[in-house]
Amino acid sequence: MLMVQVFKYILLVVLIFMIYIVISTSLESNLYKEWDYLASIPWMRATLWDFYANILVIYLWVIYKEKNVFVILLWAVLFFCLGSIGSIAYVLIQLFRAKPTDGMKEVLMQSKRDV
Repeated sequence: MLMVQVFKYILLVVLIFMIYIVISTSLESNLYKEWDYLASIPWMRATLWDFYANILVIYLWVIYKEKNVFVILLWAVLFFCLGSIGSIAYVLIQLFRAKPTDGMKEVLMQSKRDV
């Protein structure tokens, strides 16, 4: 129970920070204008592959947890377009939906198919 509450607050702070970073960076720099340069950096390409591999792992968890095909597809779009903002939002929703007596095991493992 306590761990669920702690995770909620940590993820809320990280979500707000990520939204701030994305907005402030977007105002400073246009990704589309700088893409050719960024794509030429090997570590940038490796970072993108790493990021999307992580998103895939989280998305497979969504497929396990959710039963509605529309919801599953919606989260795919949100994850792959919004990145960590989308994945943090999904985890926060799971944490806020948890019953007061639920621990992390229930949050992580209980599928909508089980309900």
